Amino acid sequence: MTAPVSVLPYLPPNMNKPACIYVVDDDPAVLDALAVLAKSVDLNVLPFSSADQFLKNYDEGQPGCLITDVYLPDMDGSALQERLVEMGSQLPIIVMSGHGDIPLAVNMIRKGALDFIEKPFSNHLMLERIQQALRLDEQRRTKSSKNDLAQQYYAALTPRQKEVLEYLIEGLPNKVIAAKMFVSPRTIEAHRANILRKMDSDSVVSLAQKIAHFRLDSG
Repeated sequence: MTAPVSVLPYLPPNMNKPACIYVVDDDPAVLDALAVLAKSVDLNVLPFSSADQFLKNYDEGQPGCLITDVYLPDMDGSALQERLVEMGSQLPIIVMSGHGDIPLAVNMIRKGALDFIEKPFSNHLMLERIQQALRLDEQRRTKSSKNDLAQQYYAALTPRQKEVLEYLIEGLPNKVIAAKMFVSPRTIEAHRANILRKMDSDSVVSLAQKIAHFRLDSG
């Protein structure tokens, strides 16, 4: 099998580590074919013959995606997917299946897998799905990084500033907040300016969005 020349590699920018394609399949021929395919567009590949072997070597800080067969020697792809979810991983998953395995593959899609591809697979289709998975992984990591930073900013606020912040994101005017907290409107204005500065926000709207996003993810 040879990769089509028209398909260009997708290399996520601004990553501390290069993207890696994890491949799990107990068929050495499939592992070899996917390794050659990925390397043809300069992507790193880590092949594994079992789910357990993959889990022992999986690095959550490594950008990339997972390509896994539905049936594996130690656990099926669905069980592997559930294990990753339990670990808190958001690694995009591409499922490979034979014709008879489609119902199980569809079930994995319902549980969040990106897509399933029937064997024997098309090189062009597989590369498209890999690039789609890497983009999704980058988006998730960028969002997670922003939320982590917002939580750090929030943790740096004083208890009084956190109290003011809650009133601000409710949309209350400074005068109303001042009355509730028995302080002057100027004091609230000062708190507001410090909160926006500490939270690296240019408006109460962007501040509210940051708070909503990291609270949603935490919940």
